[in-house]
Amino acid sequence: MSAVMSAADVKRSRVRLFIVTMLFLVTTVNYADRATLSIAGPALSKELNLDPVAMGWIFSAFGWSYVVAQVPGGWLLDRYGSRLVYAFCILVWSLFTMMQGWVGFLSAGAAVVALFALRLLVGVAEAPSFPANARIVAAWFPGNERGTASAFFNSGQYFATVIFAPLMAWIAHDYGWRYVFFVMGGLGVIMGLAWIKTVYGPKEHPSINEAEFDYIKDGGALVDLDAPKNDLKDERATHSVPKWDHIRQLLSNRMMLGVYLGQYCINTLTYFFLTWFPVYLVKERGLSILQAGFVATLPALCGFIGGVLGGIISDVILRRTGSLTMARKIPIVGGMLLSMSIIACNYVDGQALVVGFMALAFFGKGIGALGWAVVSDTSPKEAGGVSGGLFNAFGNLSSITTPIVIGYIVAATKSFNGALVFVGINALVAAIAYLVVVGRIQRVVLKRSS
Repeated sequence: MSAVMSAADVKRSRVRLFIVTMLFLVTTVNYADRATLSIAGPALSKELNLDPVAMGWIFSAFGWSYVVAQVPGGWLLDRYGSRLVYAFCILVWSLFTMMQGWVGFLSAGAAVVALFALRLLVGVAEAPSFPANARIVAAWFPGNERGTASAFFNSGQYFATVIFAPLMAWIAHDYGWRYVFFVMGGLGVIMGLAWIKTVYGPKEHPSINEAEFDYIKDGGALVDLDAPKNDLKDERATHSVPKWDHIRQLLSNRMMLGVYLGQYCINTLTYFFLTWFPVYLVKERGLSILQAGFVATLPALCGFIGGVLGGIISDVILRRTGSLTMARKIPIVGGMLLSMSIIACNYVDGQALVVGFMALAFFGKGIGALGWAVVSDTSPKEAGGVSGGLFNAFGNLSSITTPIVIGYIVAATKSFNGALVFVGINALVAAIAYLVVVGRIQRVVLKRSS
């Protein structure tokens, strides 16, 4: 039997590994574009005379539109498929990123308004990205590989800092903060063009062979999600308008509500890192922006390692126990409890210890960042994009609240101590949500509306 299995493995193509690599690269660029403002923030705020509260609101601009556009973005994915919608979004958000570099040539008041507006537009354009990631993983990966695949693309958020934080800090230091936006926007345009040329669904990809297709289909992959329009003409016709009853059913599902709450709290850690962390290093710990860019790479690298490891651990537990619930909950709960170590930064003075505790916290956050695997596991087939959109909308409410709350805490206390406690408490609530609220993890079956 083992010889037969080995022969089958040899014959199987590995297109799905290329697909998840593309998801990882696009996610890396996605998060690098979100983080441009945090790297440029210290110099930008000094030039435009912005206080912490004003910076908090500008940091939050992305989140307002990103959240509002989640469900419409998910519907677009269900209606038109992931490939073309995603390509369009990559190109558009990259162009808006480039345009942010020009606000420095405006007067201070006009620059703030223009920057806020452009961050809103970036949020709209990026809204379908993670629901698309979840749909593509659901289409390309069998259930026993889905945790690792989801964790791998999601770890791009940490890898973005590892690769691009030093680059952006060097650009801001040597050439000025405007060029951070020019360079990152241009890179995104290149990535969008590469996506169009290389990414397809399982039924239409020119390089997949029958052995791999059968393997992923028999393993539970939803290979029809992005099938050519002719194959799904009748089905897509029924999705010509959003199914509001689908949304109602998802919002009345206790498991999904627990997942939404958990993701909101997990993303609080993400958005502290994407917005205030470089400012914390500069203002609270006395680093230069160039030093902060390099120092930020260690916690990010630990988050990346934790992210990949969390997916591997989850899939190993699934294979050994057959319990999807245990496989997803154990890394999530354990990782979130470990993330609470961020609070220890308040009680140490040495920069090495601060960075060490931050690295430990983001390692835990990486292990626990399996929300998108849970989405791929639980989303109903007929509403995968909308389900991912709802999940991302609730999760990214923290992209609005985190920058603003931390801005007010810092302005009121002249310290980041309270901010780190706020982040740590959110990690605890995420663990409680998965332990107490979520219950058994399983695919949602929607009832047909009359």
